[in-house]
Amino acid sequence: MSRYLFLVLGLAVCTANAGEQTPSKTTAPDPHDLAYSLGASLGERLRQEVPDLQIQALLEGLKQAYQGKPLALDNARIEQVLAQHEAQSEADAQVPQTEKALAAEQQFLAKEKALSGVRELADGILLTELSPGSGSKPLASDEVQVKYVGRLPDGTVFDQSTQPQWFRLDSVISGWSSALQQMPVGAKWRLVIPSAQAYGADGAGELIPPYSPLVFEIELLGTRH
Repeated sequence: MSRYLFLVLGLAVCTANAGEQTPSKTTAPDPHDLAYSLGASLGERLRQEVPDLQIQALLEGLKQAYQGKPLALDNARIEQVLAQHEAQSEADAQVPQTEKALAAEQQFLAKEKALSGVRELADGILLTELSPGSGSKPLASDEVQVKYVGRLPDGTVFDQSTQPQWFRLDSVISGWSSALQQMPVGAKWRLVIPSAQAYGADGAGELIPPYSPLVFEIELLGTRH
């Protein structure tokens, strides 16, 4: 059975279940609200199933089929298209999540590397200088005082300092340690750190997925031995 048939049946079941949970004495729903609710429920499911769906074509097909009008595609073509999409979806589902994550990371890093003002440090770390600094650079065994914001590739903030924080460079992720040893006090940098220099295959709890590159804005305020 086509996944789309399952989808429509699921929508019908949800509607039926909603009706079963109402009191015995009910009034008919407003026709507009009913139609809108069915559309919203179907839209949410389709957004998850086919995020790049052409909405106008969907509406045309839905309207023509609902009104019993001649369709722009014959049944054979419709079945062929749905079968092709279902086969592609099943093939995509079989691709290991690790490969997908690594491919997404490489795509993100390539996009970031192409931005103006970006230079690459050791181990693939990408640096954009937001403000220059003129102070000394910390050693690998030093403590650093920083203000920072950490984001995922989609822009989600997963960590940030509300006030200056002290860290030992030998106790932070390798991307931080490597980059900050090249950073003069007073500077503010934007760093894009590959997952291999961050939390790698394990990620960090529910905050950072496996194989996720991280984006930091870091201001180096001071160092001490």
